This record gives sequence, C-alpha cells and structure tokens, in this order.
Amino acid sequence: MPIVTITITREGSGPGRSAATAEEKAALIKGASQLLLDVLNKPLDATFVVINEVELENFGWGGLPVPEFRRQQQAKKA
Repeated sequence: MPIVTITITREGSGPGRSAATAEEKAALIKGASQLLLDVLNKPLDATFVVINEVELENFGWGGLPVPEFRRQQQAKKA
C-alpha cells in the first residue's frame, strides 16, 4: 500500500487565488496514483495520496523563508 505525500506552499496558482484549487488537488492525486500504477503496478485502490499545504512563511529555501528568498532573487535580476 503506497502512501504518497505531496507538500506544497499555500499560495495561489493563478491571479486571485490564495491556495491550490480542489480541481488542482484532484489532478495531483490522480497523477500521483497513475504514476505508481504505471511504474510499480500498484493498484489505484491501494494507493493513498496526502497533500500538505504549508503557509509560505513556514517554508524555507536557501536558508531563508521563501518570501525573503524570492525577494532576493528578484533583486538580483533587477
């Protein structure tokens, strides 16, 4: 029984969105399950997918909270 955990930051995937939509989450679940079926022959009804959403401030990258890391990256591009 495979268990797949997907962790994403809680931010929108498009303008005016503050989180992944139910449709996007359903697509992630379907895709991860299908991948395990295709690669490891694990049945869809035996695969569990958990999506964890993390507030952006609680996610770090490059030793910094993501918002600060992104600000620094943008400053380097300017």
